[in-house]
Amino acid sequence: MQQGPDWQDLRYFLAAARGGTLAAAARALGVDRSTVLRRIAAIEKALAVKLFERTADGLALTEPGEEMLGIAQQVEDEMIALVRRVAGRDAPLTGSVRVATTDSIAYGVLPAHLARFHAAHPGIKVELMASPRLLQITRRDADVGFLPVRAPEGSVVGRKLCGMAAAIYGSRKYLADHKPPKTPADLAKHAIIASDDSLTHFPIMRWLRDNVPDSAIIYRTNSLLMQLAAVQAGVGLAYLPCFLGDPQPDLVRALPDELAEVPDLWLVTHGDLRQAARIRAFMDFMADSIRTDRSFLEGRRRKSALAA
Repeated sequence: MQQGPDWQDLRYFLAAARGGTLAAAARALGVDRSTVLRRIAAIEKALAVKLFERTADGLALTEPGEEMLGIAQQVEDEMIALVRRVAGRDAPLTGSVRVATTDSIAYGVLPAHLARFHAAHPGIKVELMASPRLLQITRRDADVGFLPVRAPEGSVVGRKLCGMAAAIYGSRKYLADHKPPKTPADLAKHAIIASDDSLTHFPIMRWLRDNVPDSAIIYRTNSLLMQLAAVQAGVGLAYLPCFLGDPQPDLVRALPDELAEVPDLWLVTHGDLRQAARIRAFMDFMADSIRTDRSFLEGRRRKSALAA
């Protein structure tokens, strides 16, 4: 019978797949690049398949490599679970959790909750990837995702954490220099900050498109964080999630009664990862922690319960 790779081989494969380069894998394992290259070559020879394509940017998984990654991660999770059962249930959890979300959630929602998680599970490292756009959470890119959606699509599984709210915000200086709006129709008389077409999936952006003339929009950007910065600089008014606008002492809700809902906040993972000890610990802890701040995220309280 053909002899396949052993667990040590899989460690080298996983490090290379996660790091994306030989150098990153070598650093993660505490070995040199040539050792990583030699062990990967041995795996490919044992399996008679090519697992990586060498590119100018580093290593790219082939189709067999993608399949191998899923299997290797399951083996890793089983090994971790086995060690915990043998060594005792009080052994600390270790490993890494790759998290993907939007830049606004990464900035305005997660930091305090991640700090609490690290205090509870210091052996688990969090790798956070943020983008202005709504991400597709693929197995290769992330273990866990925080998504602002009505319902997640694709093969991911998860739980809805809470609703979220948005409001029209302006800086105190801007509103001191301009007559504050009293109705949505008054927004046509103001300088409006809005998104470009990349964020049209957010209902608040569609609301602006339907209720504010294009002539009033004087600044567009593909990032809610850049919109926040523009409002703080006094450029104009913008529809922002309350978790971004309310904590800023220099901003106020320009139309306090016009509180809009944005997509719910979902915490998702892949079906074959949800029983992994580190993933389960992360999801359970973060879900409980974030739900304590539900009234803040839903715009009913102006300050986070975790704020200093």
